[in-house]
Amino acid sequence: MEIYFIFILIVLFILAISDLIFGVANDAVNFLNSAIGSKVAPRHIILIFASVGILIGVLLSGGMMEVARKGLFNPHMFTYPEVMAIFVAVMFADVLLLDMFNTFGLPTSTTVSIIFSILGASFAMASINTIGAHGDLNAVLEYINTDRAFLIISGIFLSVIISFIVGSIVQFIVRSFFTFNYRPRLKYLGGVFSAIALTSLTYFIFTKGINSTIFSDTPIGNLIKSEPGNFILYSAVMWFIIFQSIILIFPKINILKSIVIIGTGSLALAFAANDLVNFIGVPLAGFNAFEAVQKNPNLTNMDALNQPIEVNFFFLLGAGAIMAATIWFSKKASTVTKTEVNLASEQKGKEKFKKSFVAKGVVNLFLFFSGMVRMIIPGSVLEYINSRFDKNLHQPHLEEAEKKAPFDLLRASVNLVVASSLISFATSLKLPLSTTFVTFIVAMGTSFSDRAWGKDCLLYTSTLPTT
Repeated sequence: MEIYFIFILIVLFILAISDLIFGVANDAVNFLNSAIGSKVAPRHIILIFASVGILIGVLLSGGMMEVARKGLFNPHMFTYPEVMAIFVAVMFADVLLLDMFNTFGLPTSTTVSIIFSILGASFAMASINTIGAHGDLNAVLEYINTDRAFLIISGIFLSVIISFIVGSIVQFIVRSFFTFNYRPRLKYLGGVFSAIALTSLTYFIFTKGINSTIFSDTPIGNLIKSEPGNFILYSAVMWFIIFQSIILIFPKINILKSIVIIGTGSLALAFAANDLVNFIGVPLAGFNAFEAVQKNPNLTNMDALNQPIEVNFFFLLGAGAIMAATIWFSKKASTVTKTEVNLASEQKGKEKFKKSFVAKGVVNLFLFFSGMVRMIIPGSVLEYINSRFDKNLHQPHLEEAEKKAPFDLLRASVNLVVASSLISFATSLKLPLSTTFVTFIVAMGTSFSDRAWGKDCLLYTSTLPTT
């Protein structure tokens, strides 16, 4: 019997490697699309910063592993063989789903995939245990951690709405100040914009898991935990001085490139820290169950999985190495990235996904709200707003790479800063969300405000109707 479970463990870890490859191929779009879409640097430079972010992020992900162990089902309700059966079913389902979506170039949520796979497998096993004997659905629900599951699912759907609204508003404000010809305005607004953007990213990087990292007891860590307001103030002043000095001393340098590159690394870090559980959390939970049974062969249930966990450093580092290698060599990662970049592009071209009834309904809903706004805002204000978004009045002076890019560095910066800030805020409140949904919907929101939605993309082009 022990050999049988050792074989299951081997299968789980093989599936974990496959899940890492397919999952990262899907999720690479989360942190690569803004840098690649704006052509901020050669692809290998972008991938270097993303790889460094991944390797750091996986070392901060240990606390997230609890979700796979006890976050969605009650392990004390299941026996050891039942838990292992659940884990195997989850991993097979997750790998197949992610590979199917990647093949069609569709970015999907690895968080949603793993959550519903765990819920489905747990519900099926609970049904086998109870319905045959009692026929009582309420007894089945006792096996599921319904409160936690509802919190995770509601957080995911709420994050979609918030991401689109915040992305649209921030991009609208930023573009109103800078217009599409942003380069001349960087001379007097660039320092302020850089300070706001990089303060958000810095705060995000250092607050992610600060209580369980080597930064916890450092002066910076103590300042963040005890005086977050002062940390934000000091950080903003520091970044403003640095970047305003660069603008004045080296006027030909485009500071937005630095923001996009740093943002790419920080978002990659966030992705690895949040989403690694989606790929190796279940196999590690199976390994923990195996260890518990080895220590006490007479266990009647898996209550041991309710205990705190410390993930082996080499497991995390190995997973990070596989994730970093995937973004370098996976063709499917490039396919998924290309899908999102094209959807957010300012340039016209053949759309991969045509109009649908749902798309028409979404667009008509936003047009309805746009009409309501037009009724409230005076015509002179609307005329001024439209003038700020008129490319004929504000011809951009772009570098050769940017001329060929789907969108400019200003929007790429907003994409990264907004997505990072939303994830940071949710993490500080311990609210789960999908990094895929947040980054994807933020990109759609910013492209909406930039009036980049073409007729074949989502029927209409304007954020606000012209006067």
